[in-house]
Amino acid sequence: MLRTLKDLFDNLSASLAAPADGQSRPEQEHTLQLATAVLLVEVMRAEPTMADSERDAVLHALRGKFALSEDELQRLLELAHDTARSAYDYQRFTGQMNEHFTQEQKVRVVEAMWQVAYADAHLDAHENHVISKVAGLLHVTHGEYIAAKMRAKEAAQLG
Repeated sequence: MLRTLKDLFDNLSASLAAPADGQSRPEQEHTLQLATAVLLVEVMRAEPTMADSERDAVLHALRGKFALSEDELQRLLELAHDTARSAYDYQRFTGQMNEHFTQEQKVRVVEAMWQVAYADAHLDAHENHVISKVAGLLHVTHGEYIAAKMRAKEAAQLG
C-alpha cells in the first residue's frame, strides 16, 4: 500500500501542470492536497531557518484539512518540499484552488499560512510577502486576509 501511495504522490507533480478537466476525482483531490501543502511549505521556506514549530504547524494544518494517515501526511510534506524547490510561481497552485475551492476554503488556506508564519512566534517580512501574494492570487479580500491574520495571531497567543 505504501508503494502505491508513493507512486500516486510521485505522479501529482505532473498533475499540477496539467488541466484539471482530464483528472479523475481522486487525482483532483490529491492535486489540491499537494497545492495546499506547497503553499504552506513556501511560508516555512520564506525564512532562512526552518523551525520545527513551523513544520509541526504545516502538518497540523494538513491533518485538519485532509483525511490522511500519518504516513500519507509525511509523504505529502516531502513531496511538497520537493515541488516547492522547483516552483517558479504560485499561479499553478492557486489556479487549482480557484477552480475547486470555495471562498471560505481559500480563506482557511490563507489562515493556515498565517498559522505557519506565527508558529515560531516571529513574523518575517518574507513570510508576510508570500502570504500577501498568495492571498491576492486566491482572490481573498483585504478584510478576509486581515481577519485570517488576526485569528492566526490570536491562536498563537501573540496578541
